[in-house]
Amino acid sequence: MKIIITGVTRGLGRALTEEFIRLGHTVMGCGRGSEGVFDLRMKYGAPHSFDVVDVSNATKVGMWGARVLGFGEVPDILINNAGLMNTPAPLWNVPAEEFATLVNVNITGTANVIREFVPAMVAAKKGVIVNLSSGWGRGVSPDVAPYCASKWAIEGLTKALAEELPSGMVAVPLNPGVIDTDMLRQCWGEGAGNYPKAEAWAKVASPFILKLSAADNGRSLTVPDFEG
Repeated sequence: MKIIITGVTRGLGRALTEEFIRLGHTVMGCGRGSEGVFDLRMKYGAPHSFDVVDVSNATKVGMWGARVLGFGEVPDILINNAGLMNTPAPLWNVPAEEFATLVNVNITGTANVIREFVPAMVAAKKGVIVNLSSGWGRGVSPDVAPYCASKWAIEGLTKALAEELPSGMVAVPLNPGVIDTDMLRQCWGEGAGNYPKAEAWAKVASPFILKLSAADNGRSLTVPDFEG
């Protein structure tokens, strides 16, 4: 399968990339960190491809999409994973610039990638779109209001998208569960170390994603065994 993943340079995106490639699939990914992208390019050559892209920038996403789709690489699976966490604080103490940056990546970035790749998938009348949500997209906690807001938005955006797709296609908001990542450590510090690593998560999440079918369209799902 041809799989597009955003945010591939670290955390869940990197773990998914490594696992999908191990399983024999082709991954075309992007990330904001040039060092991480270079590392992936050195480790995995063609047919895989990796580019430095800020998903919040529609023009840059468009250039990336044109290059990938120009190779005839209509994705079988599109995974919007790129995301940011706010520095934990009461909402009134979160700087406007930090709030805007988070929203631009987590929500606008997802929409930018969908706008670029989904038309080709719709034309082919097949494909799976997975937008990474969170337990905080279905519940809340103090000091992470911007992140909660962005993931609640992903839930609504994805469910509406699911109703717009042709029969046979799939769009799901996926809660990855609780995993020891840099993002979780930003919130919980060393306490994040009590949870499974991203690599162990990917070995469950990858086959779970590969098995998604039209019956899952529009469902809010969680990777099994990682509910927290």
